[in-house]
Amino acid sequence: MSMREQIVDAAERVIRDLGLARCTTKEIAEVAGCSEGTIYRHFRSKEDVFLAVLAERLPGLLPVLRALPEEVTSEGEVRAALQQVAEEALAFYRESMPMLLSVFAEPKLLDRHREWMRANNAGPHRAAELLADYLRRAQRSDLVSRDADPVAAAQLLLGACYLAAYGGVFAAPAGDSEALREAEAFVRQLWRTLAPADRPAAPARSRTKAR
Repeated sequence: MSMREQIVDAAERVIRDLGLARCTTKEIAEVAGCSEGTIYRHFRSKEDVFLAVLAERLPGLLPVLRALPEEVTSEGEVRAALQQVAEEALAFYRESMPMLLSVFAEPKLLDRHREWMRANNAGPHRAAELLADYLRRAQRSDLVSRDADPVAAAQLLLGACYLAAYGGVFAAPAGDSEALREAEAFVRQLWRTLAPADRPAAPARSRTKAR
């Protein structure tokens, strides 16, 4: 592992253990086993270290959405894809929520993070766009109701996952089996508005194992 990676790993541990407000370069250096000067040889500022943690250490949701197939062949495939997205979104929000919420307490860091998201075409809006694009493809293949709104459906599913994870920050986080049941419930409810009216709803199967 390079020194840069050691610093990013150390910063992630300090942020999770002490919180962003108490995460100093002194604390990071101590955990990384280096001097504060070494940190500034790899990063221009403490904010750059935090941005590296956000960009490189949080679980990825966008790669899952980008990997959704271009061609959609069955309703069961659509429901399975929605199930996978719900499971991955719950895992992503559960893991990243505490760190992302702390960014809002640091205006300078929040501005830098927004700049990074704009430059990299990332952020919450991008997840909804990618899922809506997938639903549009399914709609063109008559596997999703023509009356359905793909953008609203994408926002409803991701929003439900976000709210469930947000609640877990203040209460006991959901276990793996409970999170799986939540994902199944979200998809089952959403599918009632997405299923073509002339065909019965196809069953969904989880595409990932419970974490």
